[in-house]
Amino acid sequence: MINKIIAMSRVHKQLLMIITDSIVIQAMLLLSFSVRLGYWFWPEGNLFWVIIGAPILSIPIFVKFGLYKAIVRFLGLHALWAVIKAVSLYALLWGIIAFMSAIEGIPRSVILINWLLAILSIGGIRMIAMWVLSDTNNLPGQRNVIIYGAGSAGRQLANALLQSIEYTPVAFIDDDKDLIHQYINGVKVCSIDRVESLIQKYNISEILLALPSTSRRRRNEIINFLEHYPVLVRILPGVSELVQGKVEVEDLREVSIEDLLGRESVKPEQSLLQENVKGRVVMVTGAGGSIGSELCRQIIKLGASKLIMFEQSELALYKIDQELSKDNVFPILGSVVNQDRVERVCKKFGVKTIYHAAAYKHVPMVEYNSTEGVVNNIFGTLKCAQAAINSYVETFVLISTDKAVRPTNTMGATKRSSEMVLQALSDDQNTTKFIMVRFGNVLNSSGSVIPLFKDQIKAGGPVTVTDKEIVRYFMTIPEAVELVIQAGALGKGGEVFVLDMGKAVKIFDLATKMIHLSGLEVKNELNPDGDIEINITGLRPGEKLFEELLIGENVNKTKHPMIMRSKEEMLSWDELSVILRSLEGAVKDSNQEALRSLLMQIVPGFKPQCGIEDILYKN
Repeated sequence: MINKIIAMSRVHKQLLMIITDSIVIQAMLLLSFSVRLGYWFWPEGNLFWVIIGAPILSIPIFVKFGLYKAIVRFLGLHALWAVIKAVSLYALLWGIIAFMSAIEGIPRSVILINWLLAILSIGGIRMIAMWVLSDTNNLPGQRNVIIYGAGSAGRQLANALLQSIEYTPVAFIDDDKDLIHQYINGVKVCSIDRVESLIQKYNISEILLALPSTSRRRRNEIINFLEHYPVLVRILPGVSELVQGKVEVEDLREVSIEDLLGRESVKPEQSLLQENVKGRVVMVTGAGGSIGSELCRQIIKLGASKLIMFEQSELALYKIDQELSKDNVFPILGSVVNQDRVERVCKKFGVKTIYHAAAYKHVPMVEYNSTEGVVNNIFGTLKCAQAAINSYVETFVLISTDKAVRPTNTMGATKRSSEMVLQALSDDQNTTKFIMVRFGNVLNSSGSVIPLFKDQIKAGGPVTVTDKEIVRYFMTIPEAVELVIQAGALGKGGEVFVLDMGKAVKIFDLATKMIHLSGLEVKNELNPDGDIEINITGLRPGEKLFEELLIGENVNKTKHPMIMRSKEEMLSWDELSVILRSLEGAVKDSNQEALRSLLMQIVPGFKPQCGIEDILYKN
């Protein structure tokens, strides 16, 4: 029976309380008269209706004082004080109404007796219910949780959870000393030093962060603190995602690596965002990739007159086309190495801005297929650039990578070569501005380490890390794309722009955090009973321990605090074109030795970390 009451919806519970209070109010009035008169009293005439109608007066007052908002199982002193105030006001108003009605037979002492009996009964029923229900186990599948944050979002979340059958909030944690020991909806607010004891006392498996307006740095500190406990940490999204002001249980999500970056986002300059996009015909190559698809999303929002999505993968193009599905969006299948196709598209639509995101990016995969890496990354960039010049495209922005700096792998060498192609062309003509934007890893991109770790943890491990000391820079995809668009507006032609990636992240530490924040423990020699192992597999072909963003020291600030301008060494077009012709011959002959030698000639800093790993060459 009790579990059935707990399982009732919030509305049904409130209705039950209202009916109970209505009956009690009437009964206490009858009892008040009986106590005063010394016999069992039954009213007649107008007095009958005054007593029977008492709930019409009392219930709205009880509603106003929040007697039906508090959860009976979690009543505190604040709720009992609300009962006293609400009953006192009701008793006073009832007495005034009764005497003003000039109804005979109402002793004045009845008002005082009714007030006392109503407080004892209305408050007593709630205390008994709290005592009975608090000793009741949670419903099957229901979990005790702690809410970190007793602000507006935390309170809304608690209300939502209390109406659910999945969670039971047993405590708030908050840094505000003024809130400590207070009760919110019957749930006590505790200090952060109580976390461990609360976890043990209530068998907590989840902690919910309700801190939407807290800085990323402070949120990171809290998450790092909670990482030491065997609990799953889930989080509410930021304020911008909760603009409607209503928090639902469905808004909760698991803590992502984005929450651990510890760097605040910088508000974009709208003028920079719009300069090369708003009202213009914009083309994105590699439109179906992680960066390319986000470029398409933001370009549409920024008001491009037309968006040309150029992509060689039919499936990837189909997906982004289905997502955007607008009259001014045109999906074009094609390869960037087909200059005629690119040029025809540019001329047909009058393209003014190109964001060149088409590239092979996975280091080992390019190492195993080095010829295609050269064809796509270097000659694909060259063909697109020449098509842009011939089509009078005004701005051409290359999406580059930190792996282009002193590369140890073929992928990095091809990306630095593509930068140098655009640098040389920028000096050789005045039709098109060529701009390069270099940054590190983006979170949750296809084939990146974050989705891999998530899948490995979900499968029960092990989590694989190539080297315990390996570090990488990370940035969210939307943030990176936003900065790419702004950097494109800052360029005059021939510059390499470098994005501020914040602090480098140790991949081993990242794996550890992701395991802990999933409510699991790392299994190792010190903890043989842990859940997930971390295996060190060794560096992959061409992989570096540390990534860099700058080749030289010639770097200058721009008007945007997260974008730096670098003027780096280059070859003239006359010099570079000779090497490119030789490189083209090496590709045609599948001459891997010549291909590597020529890449080292184009990129003096290229020092291969491994031998030639091309699959066709080795087999």
